[in-house]
Amino acid sequence: MDELQINQRRLGFKGLVFFLILNNMFIPLSIDMYLPALPAMSNYFGTSPAVTNLTLTAFFFFYGCGLLIWGPLSDKYGRRRCLILGAAAYLLAGIGCALANNINHLIFCRILQGLAAGAIVTVSLAIVKESFDGRLRETILVIISTLSATAPVIAPLIGAVILWFADFKLVFWILSGFGMASLLLALLFQETLASEKRYSGSLFKTMSQIFLVLKNRSFLWPALIFSLNNLPIMGYIAIASYVYEVHFGLSEQMFSVYFAANSCAFVLGPILYYRFFRATNKADLIRGCFLLNILFGIAIIFFGSSTPWAFWLSFIPYALINAGIRPMATNLMLEQQQDSTGTTASLIYFSNTVLGSLGTLIASIAWGNIILSFGVILTIFSLLPLGGWLLFLRSPVPCIGIKEEG
Repeated sequence: MDELQINQRRLGFKGLVFFLILNNMFIPLSIDMYLPALPAMSNYFGTSPAVTNLTLTAFFFFYGCGLLIWGPLSDKYGRRRCLILGAAAYLLAGIGCALANNINHLIFCRILQGLAAGAIVTVSLAIVKESFDGRLRETILVIISTLSATAPVIAPLIGAVILWFADFKLVFWILSGFGMASLLLALLFQETLASEKRYSGSLFKTMSQIFLVLKNRSFLWPALIFSLNNLPIMGYIAIASYVYEVHFGLSEQMFSVYFAANSCAFVLGPILYYRFFRATNKADLIRGCFLLNILFGIAIIFFGSSTPWAFWLSFIPYALINAGIRPMATNLMLEQQQDSTGTTASLIYFSNTVLGSLGTLIASIAWGNIILSFGVILTIFSLLPLGGWLLFLRSPVPCIGIKEEG
């Protein structure tokens, strides 16, 4: 689509894509920037790692709740209004996090920040579907995934630098600045959902659109399968600082280097998919990726505890694979539902987020050897998606883009 078709006279085509990239950075920025400080935060607030990790778990859980709220609301009231409200709320919640003087205050503000982030992320995905079609949409999703994936690369490095001369609170002031930038761009954004296409029922019926979309098994099966496959990613985020700083005894700055190097996979993955695997049969590609993930989980079990390099080399292929297929998986799920785009987008992110929160919780439990237990988690939650995918392929449930291939 050209600039006239996307109807963004203020932002233009490039401005719209930049806006979408920025909005998709909110989740990694909201998490990864303060990961190097998690052990120090436990000491600062006098709490256990499990309690401190509630700032992660609570953020993700209520971010998921926000997704379920904002997606249907944007189908009824429009994308622009929800974006403005979400960005403003994120800004205020970030300020509250920066001013927190105890762990309960911080967790509460992170809950509010998660709810607000739900609007920014889910509405952005709905805008992608409404502004771009077909192969161009997948290309835009690859661009967004690639460029927004730089956030996990730079965020822990920024956080580590901040810890040299300030405490973790400065991180939340910086996040508030990103909220302000999103708010300013949201004010320039022009609505993509025409009034005649908005849901006209009551607010209660608007929220009930969630159940109508969930009845679409062509959407529900892939949503659950890909969400299960992403669960270990969030488990890794929850334990990474403890693995590198506590288990291997590395500094906060050295941890940030390893974490940023791992995060490079999220930048390279979509590029490699677009360059080499875009024309590959998607059913076979997904099946092969799930099989490889099982092997990398086993590698972590047997070799991950030996050295930081062994753990890094065992995990990075998994991150590369999952980042690579994510744009394709997202576009695949969007294709299965022709209306209620905001609700569909919310459910895509909701399923990832809720199971991601479960991943942080499972990985944070004191199982003994933190690396061994993570390898078991990765292996199990690669086996389950593989089994689900094989059952889905053999089922009579239709799937646009998959079952007519091959």
